[in-house]
Parts: sequence; structure tokens; C-alpha cells
Amino acid sequence: MKLERDLHMAIGEAEVNYANNSRLQRKALLKTKPVLDRVVRQVCTALLHPTMVVADLGCSVGANTLIFVSEVISTVADAQRRNELGCNPIELQFFLNDLPGNDFNQVFQSLQQFTKSVAAGRPNGVALPPFYISGLPGSYYTRLFPCKSVHLFHSSYCLHWQSQLIKDMDESMAGLNGGNIYITTSTPPSVVKLYQDQFQKDMPLFLKLRHQELVPGGKMLLTFLGRKKENVLDGNLSHIYALLAEALQSLVTKGLVEKGKLESFNLPLYGPSIDEVKAVVARNGLFDIDHLELFESNWDPYDDLDHVGKCRSPRRGMNIAKCIRAVFEPLLASHFGEDILDELFQRCAKIMESHHAEENMNYAVIVLSLSRRG
Repeated sequence: MKLERDLHMAIGEAEVNYANNSRLQRKALLKTKPVLDRVVRQVCTALLHPTMVVADLGCSVGANTLIFVSEVISTVADAQRRNELGCNPIELQFFLNDLPGNDFNQVFQSLQQFTKSVAAGRPNGVALPPFYISGLPGSYYTRLFPCKSVHLFHSSYCLHWQSQLIKDMDESMAGLNGGNIYITTSTPPSVVKLYQDQFQKDMPLFLKLRHQELVPGGKMLLTFLGRKKENVLDGNLSHIYALLAEALQSLVTKGLVEKGKLESFNLPLYGPSIDEVKAVVARNGLFDIDHLELFESNWDPYDDLDHVGKCRSPRRGMNIAKCIRAVFEPLLASHFGEDILDELFQRCAKIMESHHAEENMNYAVIVLSLSRRG
């Protein structure tokens, strides 16, 4: 398993692909719309040149990819209509970034229809700003742009991904998580420390790189998975991924997956707490925090009662399993093989349905808006 190659959303059959199973991510985009609107207006009013460069990091595929682009275009058009930007028209240059394994062709093939729909959605007499969209493959843990060339960075549901696998951090610890695939109450402290240390490397690196690429006063809006409680062992990511590990363990018992394969698999992500995020930004010293919040969302993408947190849909297990599969299928297929995937997620759905019907199925999402210092 290699992150550069295998970390991308599922692009296979419609029943299980990411484009048709990304409602959770869509809900987050809509939830953060007011923050995005405010940030875009601030960037527009501070522009010194007529071209605004905007980058979406971890753009993925499907309709969600262009929701962000549409919102920026709409906000700029509205600001120009209200004469908030003076008489100077703005042109927009968008860069859609993801790892090379992302299906950029699918994104490009949707652009013509997207352009038509954006134009059709505007009231009569309201002009759209000229906009241009390009793809940019590469890791956001590397430099992507020239110095001081970007006005706004956006990233949604991406920054929790780590730059390395556990086995690449320390090969001797790859099998020490005892069949867990993420941090749980039974995860050894040494493995927990690996996850935490990697976060303490990745987040500052990300901030340093984006600081170099942003213009003075440039903005970032970052939305990523986190945890509500400070205790690293007490988070809803731990809970949901423990259910996936339970399904994998059942395949080990059945002889469909080797025990060693399971023990060497650890998800390359980390959900930090609010305090961890604030501490990293403060130590980094390159950005000011304009907005920081945490909200909870239901793992069932078709259950919008996020404040309750109980699973009520009769298809909740399958709904959640499809969402998880759409995100993790390429990683799981690379490590365990494609043959087990259908049975794995059938078992995963049943486990969630039958054993956890009354448990809190919410997870935490962190929204962070930053301004470049200097």
C-alpha cells in the first residue's frame, strides 16, 4: 500500500463510488458556507490585482468538487453586484488539487455542464466573473505553487489524512496495534504517540508550505475531522473505525484475511482536538486564527438530526458502510485485495445495525479559518 497511489476516493461502480456516496462531505460544505462567504469577501476587498487565485486542496471527484467553486463564483458576483469591490472586475483562477490517483478526467468532463449550470443559476442582469479551472496533481505536504501567488486556500475533509503510514514511520511498530486499525482504548501508548507525533509534523509542515505560497494577508479555510474530547482514546473516529476493524476480524476468523495482514494495517489519519489545533497554530506563528469551531455530524448521511446522535434509519448500517467504503476502498483493496470488499462491508453494515443501534453515531468536524501573517 502506497499513499501517493492508493489514497483516493472510490471510482468504481455507481453503487459504491465516492461521487454517489459523499453526502457527509456535502453536508459539511453547506454547513461552512457562511464562513466561506465571509472569507471570500475579505479576500476580494484586499485584492491588489484583478486576478484572484484560489486553490482547493484535496478536491476529489463528483458534484462536491465544484460546490466550492460555485460558491466562490457566486459570492464574488454578488459582491460585484453590490459594488463592494469598486469598479474593478475580478477574474478567478481556480486550481483543483489532489493526489495523482484522483480521477481528474471525471472532474474535467463535468466542467462544461458546470459552466452552463452556474450561468443559468444567476438572476437576469447579474454578470458572472470570468473564471478558469485547472487541475493540479500533487501532495499538499509538498510545495504546489510559486511564492506569494495564492489568495485563498480551501480544503474540506482532507487535512486529517497523514503524510505517512505507521509502517513507514516506524516499521517495528506496524503490528503492535493488536488488530485495531486506528486508535482505541487497547492501542499501545507507543502507537498512539506515533499518530500524535506525525500530526505534530504534518500540520506545521502544511502551514509552513501554505504560508510560503499565500500572498501577504492571504486566507485559508480548512475543514477536517477531529474529536470533541481532549482524551485521544475517547473519540467517535475511534468508535466507528473499531466497527470496521471488527468486520475485518470476522474475516480473519473465517479464514478470508490473514491475521498478519490485519495486524499490519493502520489507517493513515488522525482526528485532533481543538486545543491541539490551536497549539500547533500558535507554535507555528505564521497565521492568525480568524475562526475556529467544532460541530458534530451524524455518520448516517441520510440522518440530518445531528444534535440527537442516535441512528434511526432502518438502513443506517448500510448507509454508513457505503460512506466508509467510498473513502477507504482503494486503501483496503491495495492491502487486503479486492475480493473481500463486498463481504467486508456487508458484515460492517450488519455490525453497525445490530450491535450499535442506540449508540451515539456522531463525529466531530473542525472548521478553521486562518490569515497569513506578514
